[in-house]
Amino acid sequence: MTLSDGADEAALERTYNGLHPLDPATAEIMLKEAKVIMGQLGVVFFLRQGTCLGAIRDNGFIPWDDDLDLGSVIGLHGLAAKSIDQVVSRVVTAFKDNGYYADVGGTDQYISVAMIKSSIRMDWVCHRIIGDSIFQYPGVRFPVKLFNELKEIDFIGEKFLVPNPPEEYLRFKYGEDWMTPKESAYEKDVVRLIPEGPISGNASRWRQFLIKHLLHSRTGRLRVFDQQGEPVPGAEVVIAGLSRSRTNMQGYAKFYLPRDQDEYYALIIRYHNHEEVLYQEKMSPGGSYVYRPDSSSPSGRFRALSQE
Repeated sequence: MTLSDGADEAALERTYNGLHPLDPATAEIMLKEAKVIMGQLGVVFFLRQGTCLGAIRDNGFIPWDDDLDLGSVIGLHGLAAKSIDQVVSRVVTAFKDNGYYADVGGTDQYISVAMIKSSIRMDWVCHRIIGDSIFQYPGVRFPVKLFNELKEIDFIGEKFLVPNPPEEYLRFKYGEDWMTPKESAYEKDVVRLIPEGPISGNASRWRQFLIKHLLHSRTGRLRVFDQQGEPVPGAEVVIAGLSRSRTNMQGYAKFYLPRDQDEYYALIIRYHNHEEVLYQEKMSPGGSYVYRPDSSSPSGRFRALSQE
């Protein structure tokens, strides 16, 4: 697969580095193609996140959306935990046979498959049930009852499934104001719905404290600078659904990171009268990062952190 096909690792990485709105005609072809492939494999999926929002609110794709979002729940609709690895493998093979590049990842909360063709990313996420909930990036909790009996809707001339009722799902994801289109400020709405401490499936505050002080290989750190390039003591660094910490006199905050590899996190940086939500930042244990505000782009930045 060549780079010009928009179906390789480099094309996938570009989608994480900035907002590249999808082409609606191509997205429609890909979503219909996904329905055929998944149907042939007997995999039940639903529209989620921005794809669900566009289908329910606008009966179309959101003009500034940059990917297609599909979901399934392990333990529901025939997707069994004991066979999930084999199902994922079959799905990946089938999409590759149809010209996609695919990358498999995941956490304790879900298995994710990022697939790309024609430079449009399609994310299929298989959620694990934790208690009576599932969690979607960057840590939004949904009652599992929303996925027990999926609702069928008409969208782009086909039948698709969505959480039921979809309006309740969208309130959990985007807040009470989900009917108001927002091109950039939605990240703040989403992140503010997430607890600033550890959610289910993550280490407790006490365990994080011990890990930060005893296992430095599982600790990340972030140095916060202000507009004048000076380090900021006492700045608050929130990692959504995981932890909250403050910077020391040199501007450094330390925090626990649960994954062994690079993973995306949503952060809130607060100090004085400044607050910025960073919705998609890649960090790994042992890494040291730098935050610098940008007055020309105060919100909606992607991959804003740099390596120290």
